[in-house]
Amino acid sequence: MRELWIQRSKDIQPLDSIWRQKARQRLKEQTRPEGSLGYLETLIEKIVAIQKKDRPSLGKKKILIFAGDHGVEAEGVSLFPRDVTKAMVMNFLNGGATINALARHVSAEVEVIDVGVDGHFEDHPCLRKAKIRPGTRNIKREAAMTAEELDQALTVGWEAVHQARASGVDILGIGEMGIGNTTAASAVIAGCLHQEAQGVTGRGTGLDDQALEHKIRVIDQALVLHKTSLGSPLGVLQCLGGYEIAAMTGAILACAHLGLPLVIDGWVVAAAVLVAFQLNPVVLEYIFMAHQSQEKGHRLILEAIKTKPILDLSMRLGEASGAALAMGILEAGVRVYNEVATFAEAKVGERKARD
Repeated sequence: MRELWIQRSKDIQPLDSIWRQKARQRLKEQTRPEGSLGYLETLIEKIVAIQKKDRPSLGKKKILIFAGDHGVEAEGVSLFPRDVTKAMVMNFLNGGATINALARHVSAEVEVIDVGVDGHFEDHPCLRKAKIRPGTRNIKREAAMTAEELDQALTVGWEAVHQARASGVDILGIGEMGIGNTTAASAVIAGCLHQEAQGVTGRGTGLDDQALEHKIRVIDQALVLHKTSLGSPLGVLQCLGGYEIAAMTGAILACAHLGLPLVIDGWVVAAAVLVAFQLNPVVLEYIFMAHQSQEKGHRLILEAIKTKPILDLSMRLGEASGAALAMGILEAGVRVYNEVATFAEAKVGERKARD
């Protein structure tokens, strides 16, 4: 089963440089000083190259929130009990969470995907039921999931993206919800980067110093327990990850495979990015890192993948909040690209050539 995902990752192709050049030329010809929009111009060029359109569009936006519980929560690594995961999913479905407000602001649809929440949900138009198991196993004592469950979780994300693309979505954002998932994410990142937990683990929902030290010890114990199985990114994901982290990895691979722009939220989603990146670094050409999380190790990931985030607002909420904000900036960039006249169109004298 791993071979399928390795092959799918290998099939991802780099962006066509010709489309980047086309975008760069139009931006250069528009009625403002060349390069005056800074990093936004780089983002615009990337969108044009992904969509391969003379006039790109981000009109139909969708946010996928992958939710799952974690066995490691039993070790006391979070301030909140696991039933908060179910309660927050209900909040998403009822439209009362931060992500709902931000999604409404940018006119994005929100879909919640239950890939491993410890609790039952009634049918809801914004809920996809894809539960593999009511929470992963405790990574301090055993592998988070079986090989079959890893394949199932990756497939959930892969299929969700294919369905979004088939419905005409122009850009996706992904986020997560799961009590204990900052522990799982820290473990995955430590495993992928061959780091000790101390260097990548943050306070999550607001742990004090003593609780943070305990969280770090739990992760270090998990790293020791599984050390012989951490030789590949998928091995790290199976032993240390979460169902929602695995599903997001599948979603990232699918977006790159289909050529669909993807906005990545913060710390926990970045763990999935790191796994996908280690499978094939080309995936980065299709994703936008929404923001620099306040979580301690996020900067290490951004340095490892050599990627600059769109925002740095000291956020640490999760639930795709940063992705929604970044979507608004990307859409603004597309409007600039499509609507601002060139010097020729506006009949404005062009810049003088330098000697």
